[in-house]
Amino acid sequence: MKHRHLTFLSTCAIVLGTASFAENFEYTVGDMVFEGYVAMPQGEARGTVLIVHDWDGLNDHEIARADAMAEAGYVGVALDLFGRDAVLDGIDDYRRETGALYADREEFRARIAAGADAAAAMENVPEQMVLTGYCFGGAAALEGARAGFDMAGFVSFHGGLDTPEGQDYSATNAPVLVLHGSADPVSGMTDLAALMEELRDADVAHESRIFGGARHSFTVESSNDWDADANAKAEAALLEFLDEML
Repeated sequence: MKHRHLTFLSTCAIVLGTASFAENFEYTVGDMVFEGYVAMPQGEARGTVLIVHDWDGLNDHEIARADAMAEAGYVGVALDLFGRDAVLDGIDDYRRETGALYADREEFRARIAAGADAAAAMENVPEQMVLTGYCFGGAAALEGARAGFDMAGFVSFHGGLDTPEGQDYSATNAPVLVLHGSADPVSGMTDLAALMEELRDADVAHESRIFGGARHSFTVESSNDWDADANAKAEAALLEFLDEML
C-alpha cells in the first residue's frame, strides 16, 4: 500500500529554478500528522499562495503548482488534508478521505486552518495569503471562504460548487474567483450560476471564468479531461487575481 503518489523532498533546502528553495513541513490536527510542501521565491515574496490538492491527495500536480508560484514571486504552499499516513491506492480510498471531510465540516475547516497556520509560522512567509485548490481542493477553497478565513482571496479550479445545508457566504471577507469548464459533469453551469447568485446576495466580490468545452479536471495533465488551452487561461487568470490581491 502506498501513502503518497511521490517521494517527498528531504527538509534540506534545494535550488529550484528561480525559486530559492523548497522543503516539506509537518503540522498536526489532534493526533494526526500532516505533511505539506513549501517553495520559496528568490528575494522578497509578493505574498503566499496556499494550494489544496485534488481528491487523490498531495502529489506531483500540487508540487508543480507550488513551484510555479515560487517562480512567479510568491511563496507556494501545497497543503495536505488527508494526513501523512493516509492510504491512497485508488478511487475507493479517495472517496473515503474526501467523504469523511465532506461529512464533518468542522474537521474539514480545522485541517485547512492548521495548514495555513503552519505555513504562516514559517520564516519569510507573508501573512497575506490566497487560498486556492483543484477539484476537491476547489471545494476546500470555497469552504474556507464560507468559514470566513482571514485570506486576501479564494480561488476554485473546477471545484465542487454546492453550498452545504446550513452554510452561506455571510462571513466571507475577501474576493472569490471561480475557474470552471462549461462541460464539467460534476458541477454544471446551473451550479455555477447558483453560486454566483449566492455571492452576489452576500455582497462578496466575485468573478468566474468559464472555459468552453473544458471538462472536470482540465488542469490535471494526467487526467482524461486535460485541456492545455483551458489550463493556460486558468493559470493566467490566477496570476491576474494574485497581482491584484497580493
